Amino acid sequence: MATLQAGRLLARRYRLIDRIGAGGMSVIWRARDEVLDRVVAVKVLAPSLAADARFRDMVREEARSAAQLDHPHVTAVHDYGETVAPDGSITSFVVMELLAGEELEHRLTEGPLQWPAAVETGAQVAEALAAAHRLGIVHRDVTPANVMMTRTGAKVLDFGIATRIGTPDDDEDGGTFGTPAYVAPERLDGAPAQPATDVYSLGVLLFETLTGHPPYPAETWEELSAALAESPEPSLDDVPGLPGPVAEICLRCLARDPRRRPSAHRVAAVLRDQMLPADPQAATMLSPTMTLPTLPPSPAPPPAPPPPGPASAPAPVPPDNPAAAPGRRRVLVLAAAGVAVVAAAALLVPALTPDRPDDPRVLPTAGPVQPPTTVPPAAEPPVTTAPAAPSSAPPTAGNRPPATGQADAAERVDGLIEAGLAEGQIREDVGVDLRNLLRNAVAASGEGEVTTAVDRLRAKIDERRREGSITPGYARRLDAAAAELVAGQT
Repeated sequence: MATLQAGRLLARRYRLIDRIGAGGMSVIWRARDEVLDRVVAVKVLAPSLAADARFRDMVREEARSAAQLDHPHVTAVHDYGETVAPDGSITSFVVMELLAGEELEHRLTEGPLQWPAAVETGAQVAEALAAAHRLGIVHRDVTPANVMMTRTGAKVLDFGIATRIGTPDDDEDGGTFGTPAYVAPERLDGAPAQPATDVYSLGVLLFETLTGHPPYPAETWEELSAALAESPEPSLDDVPGLPGPVAEICLRCLARDPRRRPSAHRVAAVLRDQMLPADPQAATMLSPTMTLPTLPPSPAPPPAPPPPGPASAPAPVPPDNPAAAPGRRRVLVLAAAGVAVVAAAALLVPALTPDRPDDPRVLPTAGPVQPPTTVPPAAEPPVTTAPAAPSSAPPTAGNRPPATGQADAAERVDGLIEAGLAEGQIREDVGVDLRNLLRNAVAASGEGEVTTAVDRLRAKIDERRREGSITPGYARRLDAAAAELVAGQT
């Protein structure tokens, strides 16, 4: 590295500023991209390794693998380059986004994280790995040293030994890549690279953030083999307040049989579920005890005329039986079905239309809503009619007010969100996020405010598609339906 000094220009583009990190294979420099006028990180392979074509290929493959991952929790890779000096020496380097933060490894020197912070970090790393696995990439070195804690969350670093699913999982000399304490047991036997090996490493990382130490501490491959053979099964019983689902999913990640491990996507979903109640807005959206609108009780039917007989014979009084009270029976049915109703689209719409209690399934329009009335228009001659008794039947398509274009569009968006959640095409916390933005769009008044709110919703759909938490197919359908919110204004 002696040939590299501050001020040197690599590939006639990247001006080195100062060294900010070093490892056994490379040095990290802060540099300025003089073409795009931005500060970046440049990872330069050690000269002794850069002279070996095999290591240059490894660095190039790292750049290619990471560059495919457009994900908020993966460090962005901008470029790969090689320069040849007059003496024939080669400088091989990768250009990445410059991160401001702290390595998780350094953070853990102060002790384990509080379980909510550990779960948040684990979920973000799991999401990054799930995105890599969808592209057929296995990281193979998921450790606290390769996770950077930034203001925007965890970032997975160093795809230096990443490979494709199914690739032989050792080098030409038969050695195993990676950090022993985080390596899955099957890798010691040379099994091909597979997503389950990353999930094992994810489980080790989550276990360490919760306890302060890996489940099988080891510095060498021999120590790892001995620990796996002799150590008792790991436990998270001593972590105060840890939800049971977090402990269960973490220990499933550590299963010796890779077929018993969950996918990274599943790990992220379970961890996200445990984080949602901490968000008051999300908790309100998901609460199964939310008060639902009730129907007024039906009036008691008029007593039947007494049978022929003595006029003094009293009519029998019916017992206080809930089954004999239609009004109460209807309330009980609503209460028993509360959880199912909360999961349906009918839950969201009453929250979006607080001023429309008579029909919770109809969303408000941008303009004023004419309240229902039984009084005929003034132009018509008055008609005297008997007041109708309240119906015990729920509103139907025949007796509820017609929906406006914007209301129909909002119902379509909410229906797509519900269907995507049910099919696993939309992550659960993302569904809450999108519904909040949908509510804002429906509540907006004026063409400009509605357009701005809908633009935010569509931008969020696109952002979530790019990070992999909405499938492309559902993202396209949601975007098209969201666009109709503006076209459907009345």
